[in-house]
Amino acid sequence: MTEHSPLRPFDRSETRPPEARAADLARMLPRQIARAQATPGFGPRLAGVEADAVTDAAALAALPVLRKSDLVAAQKAAPPFGGLTARGAADFAHLFQSPGPIYEPGGGGHDWWRMGRFLHACGVGPGDIVQNCFGYHLTPAGMIFESGARAVGAAVLPAGTGQTDLQVRAAADLGCTVYAGTPDYLKVILDRADEMGERLAITRAAVGGGALFPSLRAEYAARGIRTLQCYATADLGLIAYESPAMEGMIVDEGVVVEIVRPGTGDPVPEGEVGEVLVTTLNPDYPLIRFATGDLSAVMPGPSPCGRTNLRIRGWLGRADQTTKIKGMFVRPEQVAAFVARHPEVARARVVATREGEMDVMTVRVETAATEPGRYEGSIVEALKLKGRVEIVPPGALPNDGKVIDDLRKYD
Repeated sequence: MTEHSPLRPFDRSETRPPEARAADLARMLPRQIARAQATPGFGPRLAGVEADAVTDAAALAALPVLRKSDLVAAQKAAPPFGGLTARGAADFAHLFQSPGPIYEPGGGGHDWWRMGRFLHACGVGPGDIVQNCFGYHLTPAGMIFESGARAVGAAVLPAGTGQTDLQVRAAADLGCTVYAGTPDYLKVILDRADEMGERLAITRAAVGGGALFPSLRAEYAARGIRTLQCYATADLGLIAYESPAMEGMIVDEGVVVEIVRPGTGDPVPEGEVGEVLVTTLNPDYPLIRFATGDLSAVMPGPSPCGRTNLRIRGWLGRADQTTKIKGMFVRPEQVAAFVARHPEVARARVVATREGEMDVMTVRVETAATEPGRYEGSIVEALKLKGRVEIVPPGALPNDGKVIDDLRKYD
């Protein structure tokens, strides 16, 4: 296997001069606005907008913001996709369900989610075998990374999550060279491989779905594994990605990113932390000014690796209380759903911490009950994650409106 140079551009668009990128966007963005206006979901939202006048991010700033809560409401009113897609549900290759529930389409076209650009930056290409440990069940992450691996000519072991002994056995027997998955699950596989006396051939890791802590990246580097991370969502596909320069994240060529003041659509100055809004150029699913709920900031200048698109600082937290734990979003409405199932529970709070290099979720339940075990099942049902249960007496939780508390440190 020959490692492919991540310094070579994936395509010409990555190294365009800024003026060429702006000219291309000025042609593409009006067409995308017009596509969105033609959908029953976006049509009323964009009524009166002159599509031909929306040629850059500055013009986008005058358009309304679409929030995750809007998406949920729209999908309930007009299932399954809220009238926001340019194609019918049966015309897509895949249909996915994420917690909420929120439904996302998946196209069968070449690199539909654009993940190949990130995997190329990781040095992945023909001759590689990618052990894809993102989930394939209902949610799209597994297929997103598989389509990216196909785009760069790599083979894929569709490993999914869990069954660590089998993961180690397959990685050793097949000679997997690349790991794809959440940042901390690779450590589980590597530690188990050590226990089993197996030496794995993994030399690169393409991670997402959670924070890559510096200590964990350093541990992988000490094992000879170069680890890069991306920023992607089920709705939008790839948003931004690290290159070997590891100086911020480079915005993908298939999206327009704005950083705005949280709760508004107003752009903030370069360098100021704000909420990430994304407009996708995907013609099948033309999301316009979609609020991710994530915080980031624009970095000055281009990447030292030669890629010329906008750079952001990466994930800097959440604009709301929604928090990603073990690669899954936990939302305030899910905590409320758990509380609603138990009349004896006054309040509950999810606390996210780290032990070693692993995420830990503790659910503090304010109740007069004394048996934590009675809540374990409904916590899994509501939050889609297993966690510790800690009973606290009535009145013990602070009256501050917080239901999710992220105590992890990111520096």
